[in-house]
Amino acid sequence: MFGIYLKRELGRRKKAALVIALGLALGIALVITVNSVSAGMTQAQDKVLKSLYGLGTDMTVTKAQSAPKAGSSQGPNFKFDAKQSSSSKQSSDRVMTQGGQALSSALVTKVAAQQGVSAAVGAITLNVTKVDGSFTQGKAKSTTSSGSSNSQQGGPGGTGGNSSGGGQPQVQGGGASFNVNSYSVAGIDVTDQELGPLATSKITSGKTFTASQTGAKAAVISKSYAKSKKYKVGSTFKINGTKFTVIGIATPDSSESTTDVFVPLKQAQTLGDAKNKVTTIYVKATDSKQIATVKKTIQSNISGTTVTTSADLASTVSGSLSTASNLATSVGKWLSIAVLAAAFLVAALLTSSAVSRRVREFGTLKALGWPSRNVTRQVVGESMVNGLLGGALGIGLGLAAAYTVTAISPKLTAQLGSSGGGGGMGGGMGGPGGGGPGQQSASNTMEIALSAPVSLTTIALAVGLAVTGGLIAGAMGGWRASRMRPADALRSVS
Repeated sequence: MFGIYLKRELGRRKKAALVIALGLALGIALVITVNSVSAGMTQAQDKVLKSLYGLGTDMTVTKAQSAPKAGSSQGPNFKFDAKQSSSSKQSSDRVMTQGGQALSSALVTKVAAQQGVSAAVGAITLNVTKVDGSFTQGKAKSTTSSGSSNSQQGGPGGTGGNSSGGGQPQVQGGGASFNVNSYSVAGIDVTDQELGPLATSKITSGKTFTASQTGAKAAVISKSYAKSKKYKVGSTFKINGTKFTVIGIATPDSSESTTDVFVPLKQAQTLGDAKNKVTTIYVKATDSKQIATVKKTIQSNISGTTVTTSADLASTVSGSLSTASNLATSVGKWLSIAVLAAAFLVAALLTSSAVSRRVREFGTLKALGWPSRNVTRQVVGESMVNGLLGGALGIGLGLAAAYTVTAISPKLTAQLGSSGGGGGMGGGMGGPGGGGPGQQSASNTMEIALSAPVSLTTIALAVGLAVTGGLIAGAMGGWRASRMRPADALRSVS
């Protein structure tokens, strides 16, 4: 009986039911859209942060660069031998550790032994500046000229007023032409490549290192660097006089790689004159929910180090990604709440108004013996159906909006600034925030395509909001209907 009457009454009031359902649908659709876009922002930020992390890395341990001593110069310098030939080619490599202050390799074992740490590996990042070119010596020529001409040219040490003497020797021609090439080199622990700089890339040509190649003069290079230098698997090149063979070419998973060359850790330590030293320790926690606790443990047990997590790095991401994320998080959510509250209020008022117009109907039902709870159940039942209908429409609209955002894939820019202190994740990897001594901390701008994934949690939230809206509207209308008396129906008869 209840179901038949419910169906009949909804059929009689299609327009009113549709208005209530559409009001709820718009609020629910906005909530779904904002939640899906916020999830897309989070995914985009994760992609940005993965360019600084190794896959599976939860935090890094570094040490801030100490201030240079007074009178010391840590800037790049190059020394060339003087040669007697008129045109001599010169080449020199300047290799410097990049990022924070070097740490002892023994600290890697100490960090790995901390409670909550699943694994830890060390890496060292170098900046190599190669200068090559040639000097051309000038030729000294002495000239004899008239007094007037000699007095004009004079020259260093010349006697400009001497009208009869010969001119002083002058150097003609000569000069120098040099090319400067700067690139980054990362020394990685080849026995555990699931953590560290190379973990964010996949080998697309050749192969990666084996565990036995700890001292091999082999290198894996990034795809962009290989293209710029026209290197391929099997090519050879020198770093500070040491010849390396390219065994693989790596392509980054999420963004343009900030490291050009990967070599075994021992080889990098030798190149950088940093035996048994690392610049960054990559750490994986046993439980991702305990990262903050593990960070505190490492900082308290290993003094003088800086521990950087994704939460720390997230604050360094700027650009349109950060602006859009803030809008989606703050303005978007508050707007969703306001619209949803308005939709609930409108649904409740429309339901209450509809009850007021059904005085004769409910009064007659009560006169025929319907108790107040049945009348209330009838109104609540109708409101619940309207709410579920609004939920279905809202989910449809929300999914359409989310898929539209994903299809358009608006481009957002993310600028990765230094997390400070010369350390941090970027500093350890030679990426954003990693500046060598005497250099400005670099920043890296990347472009991210925004998507709007819709999760089952978001769908469940939408269904819950639809039910809640129906209950609120039904409760207000049912309360009003329960207060009606049979006499009200008689007074409404004209």
